[in-house]
Amino acid sequence: MFGFDPTTTTFLIYIFGMIAIGFVAYRFTHNLSDYILGGRRLGAFVTGLSAGASDMSGWLLMGLPGAVYAAGLVEGWIAIGLTVGAYLNWLFVAGRLRIHTEFNANALTLPDYFHHRFGDKSKILKIVSAAIILFFFAIYCASGVVAGARLFENLFGVPYSTALWYGALATIIYTFIGGFLAVSWTDTIQATLMLFALFLTPIFVLIQLGGFEQTHEVIVQAGNAVNKDFTDLFTGTTFIGLLSLSAWGLGYFGQPHILARFMAAD
Repeated sequence: MFGFDPTTTTFLIYIFGMIAIGFVAYRFTHNLSDYILGGRRLGAFVTGLSAGASDMSGWLLMGLPGAVYAAGLVEGWIAIGLTVGAYLNWLFVAGRLRIHTEFNANALTLPDYFHHRFGDKSKILKIVSAAIILFFFAIYCASGVVAGARLFENLFGVPYSTALWYGALATIIYTFIGGFLAVSWTDTIQATLMLFALFLTPIFVLIQLGGFEQTHEVIVQAGNAVNKDFTDLFTGTTFIGLLSLSAWGLGYFGQPHILARFMAAD
């Protein structure tokens, strides 16, 4: 099914490396707190990069470029809104959530924190918040699995339905074995790879096309071919439209996987 060319070999090394990290993380997991929140000892480097990777991988490298290609550079306001939202989330939520979750009965999950923080004796708040997270986060996780499946499908020619299982299985294995530490460490590696890709890809494009002017000309021609403007942030929208696109950043304040990194920070 797979031909062992350099791309395949590199990808397989990456997958098995992620699983190996799961086994290493298992050695550092001694209790439920370690498994759920990594013992609240994530350093700044791991906390920051893992939070970024867990949130931005699929949409940043696949979804956002697709949106820009489909509608033009105006979709870039999504990235602007998310950047502002991420900054404000770290500024106003991260430190407070880290302190309050430990102070309130050492809560390991958001529903548990809500339960203790607001004295919910009926446990209704705990149940409702858990149900909301389970429902919507299942959809969110599904989008990540889809992104991984598309990667398998395009790189190796694997049928999409089969690729879904490959991507999901690799993730489930290291998460099941190493818990939150494995997820955070693998996300840190993925974030590093993403940063290299985001910085190096434009550089190689500029080199290949011969400079900024030639690159700009190619972008304009590509936009004209599909009747889109890839060079203007304001084309084809209104003030309400810009607000709507930027409002994606508001989602950061309630994303469980980001808040979990705040709760696990050292």
